[in-house]
Amino acid sequence: MDAQTSLWILFAVIIVGFLIFDLGYANRKSHKIELKPALNQSLFWIAISLGFGFLIFIFLSKELAAEFLSAYVTEKMLSVDNLFVIMLIFSYFKLEEKYHHRVLFWGIMGAVVFRAVFIGAGSIIISQFHWVLYIFGALLIYTGIKLLRDKKEEHINFENNKIIKLAKKYLPFSVNHHNGKFFCRETGKFLFTSLFLIMLLVEATDIVFAVDSIPAVFAISQNIFIVFTSNIFAIMGLRALFFLIESVLHRFHHLQKGLAFILLFIGLKMLLGIFDLHISSLVSFGIIMLALGLSMVLSVIFPKKI
Repeated sequence: MDAQTSLWILFAVIIVGFLIFDLGYANRKSHKIELKPALNQSLFWIAISLGFGFLIFIFLSKELAAEFLSAYVTEKMLSVDNLFVIMLIFSYFKLEEKYHHRVLFWGIMGAVVFRAVFIGAGSIIISQFHWVLYIFGALLIYTGIKLLRDKKEEHINFENNKIIKLAKKYLPFSVNHHNGKFFCRETGKFLFTSLFLIMLLVEATDIVFAVDSIPAVFAISQNIFIVFTSNIFAIMGLRALFFLIESVLHRFHHLQKGLAFILLFIGLKMLLGIFDLHISSLVSFGIIMLALGLSMVLSVIFPKKI
């Protein structure tokens, strides 16, 4: 058994083991996640991810380790904007805090499945049509410019949301309180609850953000092991990160500019391949970390005006 196969097995054991522990023991009952447990969980997933990157460095190569960490950090930063939209969804539906974890858990389960499908399809397409990477590069540059110009999604209107309209048109919904359930039976009829609709919106949000994040990761590495593991490790820590946003992450208001720069850099790096110019994985990782660090430092030095 080679080193990469062993790391695949270790990765699967970590992810599946945690999901079973989380659903079967730690969070069997709906409850509000407090700041300290959220912080501990977030640090846990960061430590596990960094540890996995270190194993890649030891058993595979320093270049692959740099690609893994670059992809992980990029996906993590992209996830921040995703979580802000999820916050707006919860706020719009006035979802009780004790049900946040339940929606996020199953939302992330769905995200793992969809990411696996998208990454698998992307890998096949790239192996057959390598020039698709240049389209990814152009897409990332466009997204980076858009992020520089746009503000966060503070005024998203769910009144005319197409997902909500389609769901209510084709699925029977209960008008009663969901009581933490996605489905229910009323007068012998099988009905969906508003909690299911919220989860549907969360899943749709992740799919939309995957359009940016997966090309970004493929632009960093075309190794499916690196792409998939970095992506999943990043999204596995999203729930804990969600519960930190309101109290911590809102202070780092320049993160969006840092992310925009990273997307522009990665997109440019891909397009340079047309001219047979290449930037090493180690240099790319250094630039990505520098952009992340500077955006956080500048957020502290120049706090957002209230």
